[in-house]
Amino acid sequence: MGETEASVRHADPAQPQTWRPDILGDRFEQLTLPLGDDDEGDVVATLVRYRPGWRPRFTRGAASGTDVLYVHGWSDYFFNRELAEYWAGLGARFYALDLRKYGRSLRPGQTPGFVADLATYDADIAAALAAMGQPDASGPPSGRPLILLGHSTGGLTLSLWAARHRGRAAALVLNSPWLEFQLSKVGRQALAPMMELGARVHPLAPLPNVDLGFYTRAVCREQGGEWDYDHAWRPDRGFATSPAWLMAILAGHATIESRVDVGAPVLTLLSARSTILARWDDAMRSSDSVLVVDEIAERSLRIGPSVTVARIDGALHDVFLSHEPARSQAYADITRWLRGYGPR
Repeated sequence: MGETEASVRHADPAQPQTWRPDILGDRFEQLTLPLGDDDEGDVVATLVRYRPGWRPRFTRGAASGTDVLYVHGWSDYFFNRELAEYWAGLGARFYALDLRKYGRSLRPGQTPGFVADLATYDADIAAALAAMGQPDASGPPSGRPLILLGHSTGGLTLSLWAARHRGRAAALVLNSPWLEFQLSKVGRQALAPMMELGARVHPLAPLPNVDLGFYTRAVCREQGGEWDYDHAWRPDRGFATSPAWLMAILAGHATIESRVDVGAPVLTLLSARSTILARWDDAMRSSDSVLVVDEIAERSLRIGPSVTVARIDGALHDVFLSHEPARSQAYADITRWLRGYGPR
């Protein structure tokens, strides 16, 4: 781990924070967002911004004048430079949020990724929006339109947040959002009573790890993918889960099932197919090996009256980490959708 990355881990949340160089290097900066403390000590979130080079003032892209806030998924953090460059090329100001106890925000002694209620992240998002110069989430939108961009658990979190703060986001772009449990509604309802009991008796007890590392094999460069990242912040078989955390996820899924309204047009990007097996298959390099995409497509229609679903042949669970040409197709789909549904 480099010196810069080590300093990220140990920033003092008690000290006034300023933008400083980020681990992604040139044109990326980060800001530590203090969030108080909990039973495990100081809690922070970390906002990353991309500052592109000079562009002619007359150049207008499909997202000109907007702010984009990206939120990662489970066992993840922001590391995709290309994604930031894409949005900047459309004219947006791009920001990414490492939520509390993830990535840049994870502190020694903390349980990675743990919350007992997804609404806890309201504080992280509020702090990020304030740092971006966006108005308070409780007030009406003003100034630059806000586009929310969420992957997997981040897509679930942002969908629920937008439904609680209707009108704050001008658009949502969801990248394989985790809107339903992999075993479907029936599996979720069967599992919920056991998790509820576990959350009361031993909320942080580690659950059996069902991640066999196949998704990592499709993504990381050392195993045939295209991406380099910190394996401590994005472990090969994911962080340990717990009953209390899983109850928070199941509660979010139940809320989506009952239908919500995020108050803005939605684009959901998904792979054309899933490959979920107990053994490795090369098809996992060109499909979603995490979620059942047909179920997610259906659940996406429950989060608002204006939802577009784009199915991308060859895409991975994170469509922006897919091999070409799937990745380029995802960007093209977003650009086309913004021209019709994006904020003006």
